[in-house]
Amino acid sequence: MITIKDAILELYRENHSDIGITIWSNDDEITDLSGVTLDDNSALAFTFNDVKQKKTELEAEHDAQEYARKREAEYPSIEELVVALYDTDDKADIEAKRAEVKKKYPKPS
Repeated sequence: MITIKDAILELYRENHSDIGITIWSNDDEITDLSGVTLDDNSALAFTFNDVKQKKTELEAEHDAQEYARKREAEYPSIEELVVALYDTDDKADIEAKRAEVKKKYPKPS
């Protein structure tokens, strides 16, 4: 789940990566940027509306990768892949399993 803090930190990285940041509120309490300060006391280069927009963008990116997370959970393990390097039958099984997972969780077009 993408939080308001995630969005603030992403905007921070884009604008102030060389300055420390402090967020004084719990995520569910953040309704403005009054609890967010840069360690050098300089002004933030973004508004709370920017934060809300960034949160929406991050959620869309996260949602678009759901298929990849599901695939990763079902793909063969590293150990299975290593064994398959030495056994032709195992390799065919691995390829079949990967194809099955890709079919189950297709990449959105």
